Amino acid sequence: MSEDGILFLHFAGVLLFVGGSIAAAVLRLAAMRRQRPSEIALLLRAVRPAVPLVAGGLVLAIAAGFWLAHRLDLDLGVTWLTLTFGLLAWLIVVGAVAGRQDRATRELAERLAGDADAPSSDLARRLRDPVNLVLNASMLLGIVAIVALMVWKPGS
Repeated sequence: MSEDGILFLHFAGVLLFVGGSIAAAVLRLAAMRRQRPSEIALLLRAVRPAVPLVAGGLVLAIAAGFWLAHRLDLDLGVTWLTLTFGLLAWLIVVGAVAGRQDRATRELAERLAGDADAPSSDLARRLRDPVNLVLNASMLLGIVAIVALMVWKPGS
């Protein structure tokens, strides 16, 4: 495959990763604006199909990125790649932690929706949990930083 083809695969992975992440964030923010557990559960369930897009895009972007770096004989220790690898590790760890919290919130919303479907202070508290919000925000900032590193390649 040509270097242009590999670059296309890398960009396709990046688009899936970033697009899926943005979709998940928008749906989670929309859920925070709702009161009824059934509406919250619906929006949080809609995040689930974005997860394979994010994961698949990440794998494709990384695999094609390494392939491209090998083809271009690029030093993997350059500053912008080292920073990118650190941010990717952060995203994976924080994504696992925040994802578990978000799944527990979705499951609570589904249970409450099956009961009286009445607003719940516990559900509202979980949706607005400051630690979870900071984790999710840090992932979005990390994604923006990775894209910036890929575009500008500082220190190369």
